[in-house]
Amino acid sequence: MTLSPLPVGFLPLVDAAPLIVAAEMGFDHAEGFALDLRRATSWSGLRDMVSFGQVMAAQMLSPMPVAAALGLGGVSVGLSAISVLSTNGEVIGVSSRIADQLRAIPNALAFNDAAAAGAALISIAGGPLRMGVPFPFSMHAELLYYWLSSLGLPAPSGLDIRTVPPPLMAAAMASGEIDAFCVGEPWGSIAVEQNAGELLLPGCAIWPGAPEKILGVRTDLVETIAEQLSALVRAVWHAGQWLDDPRNHTVACEILSSRTYLDVPSEIIDRSLTGHLLTSARGGSHVVRDFVGFSQTMPEERHAAWMAGRLAGRLGLDKTAAVPAGRVRFAAAFHRNAVQAIPEHQPQSPRLDRFFDGRDLDIDLGD
Repeated sequence: MTLSPLPVGFLPLVDAAPLIVAAEMGFDHAEGFALDLRRATSWSGLRDMVSFGQVMAAQMLSPMPVAAALGLGGVSVGLSAISVLSTNGEVIGVSSRIADQLRAIPNALAFNDAAAAGAALISIAGGPLRMGVPFPFSMHAELLYYWLSSLGLPAPSGLDIRTVPPPLMAAAMASGEIDAFCVGEPWGSIAVEQNAGELLLPGCAIWPGAPEKILGVRTDLVETIAEQLSALVRAVWHAGQWLDDPRNHTVACEILSSRTYLDVPSEIIDRSLTGHLLTSARGGSHVVRDFVGFSQTMPEERHAAWMAGRLAGRLGLDKTAAVPAGRVRFAAAFHRNAVQAIPEHQPQSPRLDRFFDGRDLDIDLGD
């Protein structure tokens, strides 16, 4: 039987794993369709592929649908998140020059102390920190703004956020274009391999469980092709459960490392999936529990509301209008209806989202 193809876009990052695994392990076929994965070269390119109907869905940065709802980025169509693909999986890296300065400051390079690392970084900054992120509307940028502004750095004026494609992050660091970066794996590890800098902190040290990548679709398709998208959500859910089982990590690394997908050595991908990260070319390493996750797939409206509020506050938009506009772009009800048909699915338990400084997300929302 020939299965209907479903075109879906992705970027070569570890957190594209649920889509890749769904295709390679047959979770798509089990749901009655065939994933047609199409590799893109940029986040704006992926967004446009969805907007113009070249693909039905795509891996996206979690704030992208929220930013579109606020009229940011020049997007003319509504975008919605129908599933979370990954939580965390980002790393913050600094240039070798900055790492050498931080080495003299106690606990700055401990890799598990966001307050100490951030305070040390601020203390040596001679001006606005030039920070590379993959896209202006990204969890990478939101984590950096929250982290450093909470520690007293004026934001956004104290940060010079620069957009750098993930595969070029190491080169931008090596050339002196940026002082630091926040990027998804494996590109932080690649920077270490190329001796372009050192890793300072995992994203989960700032906000454990932050929704990093989502499965984005045009909002109008949520109703018009609901059956197809529900099947896609279920396939991704199964892939996420499979990926979070340590027994499958070796196979997952081999799949992701192929030239078709990430095209990097499987041992570098293994660092992300196991949390055993090499932080410097000198041999420094750290084990990070829950460095990246794939099984918490529910798109939570309060997360979208938080992003909308942060974007509005930073860009001078009306927060009272922005928060509800952004909140509805995380299609929680659609996702819930899609996965309730999975016999082994258990409802995702509510959790406390707490940042490194002890503040929780609901307080930051004003709830």
